[in-house]
Amino acid sequence: MARSIKKGPYVEAPLRKRIEEMNRRFEKKVLKTWSRRSTIIPDMVGHTIAVHNGKKFIPVYISENMVGHKLGEFAPTRTFRGHSRADSAAAAAGAPGGPGAPGGPAPSAGVVQTTK
Repeated sequence: MARSIKKGPYVEAPLRKRIEEMNRRFEKKVLKTWSRRSTIIPDMVGHTIAVHNGKKFIPVYISENMVGHKLGEFAPTRTFRGHSRADSAAAAAGAPGGPGAPGGPAPSAGVVQTTK
């Protein structure tokens, strides 16, 4: 559920304070934060914020397109290493789900294939 409009976006108070201080001094340095739940506000545009993903800090450069999103969206917490070999071997051997299988792609209507 979205946050109430009258409350405004949620940003951790210390993070907001540090951003405002950097804007006042015209500084550009990397800020480390654990606050993944903070919303990106227009004051943050142009800064680099290192967001903790549970293991390390991921540097995130804030652009205008990110305003309104949460910091945690740009620092993934899990690493996808691909599917297991058993899954890929079953798919290559013709497991259900290929052409002509129920739920698979249907053959094109009106196309007739002939062999010579």
